[in-house]
Amino acid sequence: MKLLLFLFLITLFFFSCTTSASTYQHPLDPLNPSEFKLVRGIVQKTYEASPPSLTFQYIGLDEPDKALVLSWQSSNAKTKAKTLPPRRALVIARFKKHSLEITVDLSKRSIVSTKVYTGQGFPMMTFDEQDFVSALPFKYQPFIESVHKRGLNISHVVCTTASVGWYGEIKSNRTLKLQCFYTQGSSNLFARPLQGITVVADLDERKIVEYFDRFNIPVPKAEGTEYVATKQKPPFGPTLMGAAFVQPNGPGFKIDGHSISWANWEFHVGYDIRAGPMISLASIYDLQQQRYRRVLYRGYISEFFVPYMDPTENWYFKTFLDSGEFGLGQSIVSLEPLADCPANAAYLDAYFAGEDGVPVKIGNAICVFEKYAGDIMWRHTELELHDEIREVRPQVSLVVRSVSTVGNYDYIIDWEFKPSGSIKMGVGLTGILGMKGTSYTHVDQIKEDAFGTLLADNTIGVHHDHYLTYHLDLDIDGEANSFVKTNLETVRVRDQSSPRKSYWTVVPETAKTEADARINLGLKASELAIVNPNKQTKAGNKMGYRLVPGTVAHPLLLTDDYPQIRGAFTNYNVFVTPYNKSEKWAGGLYADQSRGEDTLAVWSLRNRCIENKDIVLWHTVGIHHVPCQEDYPIMPTLSGGFELRPTNFFERNPVLKSKRPKLVRFPKCNSQP
Repeated sequence: MKLLLFLFLITLFFFSCTTSASTYQHPLDPLNPSEFKLVRGIVQKTYEASPPSLTFQYIGLDEPDKALVLSWQSSNAKTKAKTLPPRRALVIARFKKHSLEITVDLSKRSIVSTKVYTGQGFPMMTFDEQDFVSALPFKYQPFIESVHKRGLNISHVVCTTASVGWYGEIKSNRTLKLQCFYTQGSSNLFARPLQGITVVADLDERKIVEYFDRFNIPVPKAEGTEYVATKQKPPFGPTLMGAAFVQPNGPGFKIDGHSISWANWEFHVGYDIRAGPMISLASIYDLQQQRYRRVLYRGYISEFFVPYMDPTENWYFKTFLDSGEFGLGQSIVSLEPLADCPANAAYLDAYFAGEDGVPVKIGNAICVFEKYAGDIMWRHTELELHDEIREVRPQVSLVVRSVSTVGNYDYIIDWEFKPSGSIKMGVGLTGILGMKGTSYTHVDQIKEDAFGTLLADNTIGVHHDHYLTYHLDLDIDGEANSFVKTNLETVRVRDQSSPRKSYWTVVPETAKTEADARINLGLKASELAIVNPNKQTKAGNKMGYRLVPGTVAHPLLLTDDYPQIRGAFTNYNVFVTPYNKSEKWAGGLYADQSRGEDTLAVWSLRNRCIENKDIVLWHTVGIHHVPCQEDYPIMPTLSGGFELRPTNFFERNPVLKSKRPKLVRFPKCNSQP
């Protein structure tokens, strides 16, 4: 027993430390604190104004051209330090009510380009400006009176922000709406909305510009809404026994700065204030070819569309673009060791710039760990031979995880790498439902559309959708790729050659243009793959990777509805576009109050050639969420995702010769003192 405890503590000590940053630079490394400070100084020197006249809405890496990165990667290791591409930062700033796009050359310590944005929409909102305007109602007399007439103590009121969307306005100011909640008696503020109160604040003016109070809806009770462990009362349950994943010889992966190597994989983990984790240059070692072969050049969540289905005055505007408006990366929270991530996890910190340009640290922003949950990689039992054969290989994979808390929801984002060559993308939805107050206490009282589910007295969980759109720049053993739809078609047996009347066969179809590649999954039996048409296996098959969809949903809003115009990139589950460095954000660069003029759906209308080109696969994971009482007061994790799986990429099973993990023998434990 003592030996087991010793091994566990050694593993815990080794992995619980935050991984230190390497001095070695990679062209796709996220900006570090000193670089943020340098950018801040350069820009402020040019625009001599102190905040809030000049605010930094976004500072991130201005990615080097893909050709430069690939050239750097293929260069000799000894010369990499000399051949790094120019290091540049992209800044989106607000200055005198204008949005500026500024490119800063860090090596030259100068601005190399500046553009004043004149189109529709606004940049991502910063935490700082949201915090500032969230405090405004507490000095606003009409709001104070509204709280008092409800008989509430204003010291227990909290206000949060919501983007306002676009509903046909010819011109709009940069505003958001504030909605407020009551916290007395419960930590679950979202369960106790002050329904009927809406505050409109101008982010540039930093003042309240509109106010509404429709005082006719009770505040839900605090009873039964608490989720904090220390405030729970018996009875408790269920009781779960603990489990340990012990690695007495240390981890199977190595982290050098942001570069990770594990088993037969090598890849880079970056970070962006808008996208969150970014996976780059993912390559897998081919045992037969004795070399690493690139699979994924760059992958990340491009946009996250969450429209709610209540069209009434207090809710119609809640049609969020979580990445472009609030920032999945900005919303990343520090991971809790032994809870968010297991004991064998290593951690990476992340940094972003506040609206004043000063770097902000998120400790333990990303964790990396080997996962073994009793899954099987492959197995077979052969009973036909004289001596029974039983071969089993346990599944061990590597997970890169982050958690973003955007308002009431927590999103668990996983990138899971498997030795078989698969990359599995997972998303877990948990946190608190979007709830509204109501006069109803029983479903029998509801005579009209409530736009949600009655969860408890005076509480409705509103219907909504979640759409995650992934940007996947797949380079299947090279940049020149094609998109192939392998349709499964039924064939009727028309002669007497078989007792069968039918079978299905495959009919491959290579998409030549973007229009050919726009697909809604589930409407037709097919397999979808990105292939390298220039490379074949010995048997003559095109080498590729197949998209294995998981959670799929199609939009139910009308295509001419304003939220769906902005979210038209979800009209199809699959888009394929030619690689374009500027086509990065599916919902547009300026997503806040956007009008759908700069989205993936619009780019794709150019119907460019995508056959045997450097192409990007865009895949949307969709979930229609009808809340239920089990989601209340806090929601058990609802999981979705998809997988990228090799298809004729290898000559045979790449893990055929994989060895079992070394057995850790546990000493017998004596329960007697």
